[in-house]
Amino acid sequence: MRSIAMSVALLLVGLSHAQAQDAAAGEKVFAQCRACHQIGESAKNAVGPMLNGLIGRHSGSVEGYNYSPANKNSGLTWDEATFRDYIKDPRAKVPGTKMIYAGLKDEQRVNDLIAYLKQFDASGKKVTQ
Repeated sequence: MRSIAMSVALLLVGLSHAQAQDAAAGEKVFAQCRACHQIGESAKNAVGPMLNGLIGRHSGSVEGYNYSPANKNSGLTWDEATFRDYIKDPRAKVPGTKMIYAGLKDEQRVNDLIAYLKQFDASGKKVTQ
């Protein structure tokens, strides 16, 4: 019984460590996004909108950013599945978007990027998952 409890405890520690690794790897993936997007407490709109609080946000809703009509009127809410489809091929998901990114096809890198983005609430503060 003690050995089962120890195994479960080690598994849980390993899972929490894996999540941290995913977010850290996602920060590296986000480096290519930084050309157009900012995230964090001092984030501002740039070529693209700032990405604080992205997951759960409605498309085209960041105040002060001039979205394409396609994005503004897409009716999307950025949950994980929607973002996953979008980041793989933005122009296929939202025809007419201003985003000129070719897409992120690698599933693990997409997972890592999502883990990184989910760390930031709407104010840009890091939250614990």
